[in-house]
Amino acid sequence: MNVDPVRTGVALVLLFAAAIAVMTLGGIRHRADLAVAAGRALVQLIAVALVIAWIFTHPEGAVVYLSIMVVAATWTAHRRIGGDRRDFLALLGAIALGAAATVAIVSVTGALSFTAQALLPFSAQMIGGAMTTAILAGMRLRDDVRDNIDLFAVYVSLGATYRQAGQQFATRAAQRALVPTLDQTRSAGLVTLPGAFVGMLLGGATPLQAAQVQLLVLIGLLLVQSITALLTTRWIDPLPDDLGRNVALPEGAS
Repeated sequence: MNVDPVRTGVALVLLFAAAIAVMTLGGIRHRADLAVAAGRALVQLIAVALVIAWIFTHPEGAVVYLSIMVVAATWTAHRRIGGDRRDFLALLGAIALGAAATVAIVSVTGALSFTAQALLPFSAQMIGGAMTTAILAGMRLRDDVRDNIDLFAVYVSLGATYRQAGQQFATRAAQRALVPTLDQTRSAGLVTLPGAFVGMLLGGATPLQAAQVQLLVLIGLLLVQSITALLTTRWIDPLPDDLGRNVALPEGAS
């Protein structure tokens, strides 16, 4: 597919101007945020395009690039959820293991060719999905603990550590974190055309080829997010930062 950069630029300017106009007329106070977000997206995507173009000719750089993505995803999730260094390491493990397990299955089966062009974008989508689920699961877990702090304190008073007491809320938090992906998978092709499907069609693939890759992405996300949600809710400290250490632990517990 041929893309005219001039026409693309004109379309982007008009889209941005229309969005600003709608927000102004509607009294929405996020015009500055929109400008910053659009500017960052422009710079970041151009930089990423240059990096990925280099990786396609130097495949050994893919591992470094994906490692940076995992760390960035972990940092973003940790910033949203909060916690200490142990929580950061827990999120790093949850995101990395979820993505690695999914990419390993796709690679071993040969569903996608073992090349940077095929596995890099797929792996990036898995890492992004893992990050989103880690954030949803972690925030849900801590919100549930905050809302049921008296019950949490009962478990602690009976001899449970903070993490052991948090397990009583972990499964429900993990389940709720998976709802958006389950709905996306269930409605694929009916409510929306998913990104990978549209991208492949625009790139010249047949509808059947696009459907095949999109299914790999959707089912892959179900696996990566299931692993990440379960590990996140079981590995991070369940106590929200704003509660501090106000729940008394039994002597010797941690």
